[in-house]
Amino acid sequence: MKKMTWMVMLAFLLSASGYAQETKVWTEEDRQYLIENLVRSRDELLNEINGLSPKQWSFKESSDRWSINEVVEHLAIWELCSQREMSRSLSGPPQPELNNPTREDSYYSNFIMEEKPHITTEYTKPFTYTVPMGNNELKNNVAWLLKMRNESIEYLKIAKEDLRSYYRAGGKDNLHQWYIYVFGHVDRHLRQIKKIKQHTNYPK
Repeated sequence: MKKMTWMVMLAFLLSASGYAQETKVWTEEDRQYLIENLVRSRDELLNEINGLSPKQWSFKESSDRWSINEVVEHLAIWELCSQREMSRSLSGPPQPELNNPTREDSYYSNFIMEEKPHITTEYTKPFTYTVPMGNNELKNNVAWLLKMRNESIEYLKIAKEDLRSYYRAGGKDNLHQWYIYVFGHVDRHLRQIKKIKQHTNYPK
């Protein structure tokens, strides 16, 4: 009898301690929101760069500005780094105890789309910008970016993990919120690409 009582108590304690992990915070609506925006931002980017001539994709507003080719290369590098970081986060245990103090999703979308200039990290700068003899072509940069983006979309379609309970290093933002950065980052640079194309000296 005592043994049975102890087993019941143990089962209760395990159930109680695992409740937060078993109760999924990331919803199907969250899944669809991320997929729809990752697809949308990808397709909008492809529409903006489709059919560009070599002169158009290499045009710079000034010597210290990026060309469209370099913008796309930066997007590809940044997305590769993000994918690696999220994979590392998913390799560890979920952290549902961090859910309550996190910022609202709107913080991340507002931050990535603010007008204030952002300074990119050195390791996500395009090689064609940091290395004068770089020869990365637009078609390669596009293919690279599409590989990263399409892999993310396919993962999200079947993901069973609770992406609101997995956090990047530091525990400030969960992976659902980081995916908001991923599509928002493309949206931010779409604004940059459109500005390049509106320059008076942009090749016709």
